[in-house]
Amino acid sequence: MASSIQQQRSTATSSGSEGGGDPQMIDERKRKRMLSNRESARRSRMRKQKQLEDLTDEVSRLQGANKKLAENIKAKEEACVETEAANSILRAQTMELADRLRFLNSILEIAEEVEGLSVEIPEIPDPLLKPWQIPHPIQPIMATANMFLR
Repeated sequence: MASSIQQQRSTATSSGSEGGGDPQMIDERKRKRMLSNRESARRSRMRKQKQLEDLTDEVSRLQGANKKLAENIKAKEEACVETEAANSILRAQTMELADRLRFLNSILEIAEEVEGLSVEIPEIPDPLLKPWQIPHPIQPIMATANMFLR
């Protein structure tokens, strides 16, 4: 019985990866493991290369999108400056027309006093002091997002 246990032990150690098995079998296993490791390393390098290429492509795409957005913002800022300039001109013209209207109304008042004429003189609204009270009928403002995304 003791000899069969010894025989089992020697069989177990010779079939294991560590032990004094056949040197040719051990060399073959080492060679297969080395080839497997090389192939695994090659696949890993290829995966990393693909990830690097994907990230590089994404960087290029995002830089292009960023450039487009910056150009769009610049165009909108320029349009805003132009609109503000046009608005300033319109305010100045409104003030000038209001002054002319006051002047003409004063002439009418003088004519009324001198001639005894009864002329109805409307009150001159000051749109700069109360811009929310527009003297003409209010029309709805139709705005869409597309107006701003040219």
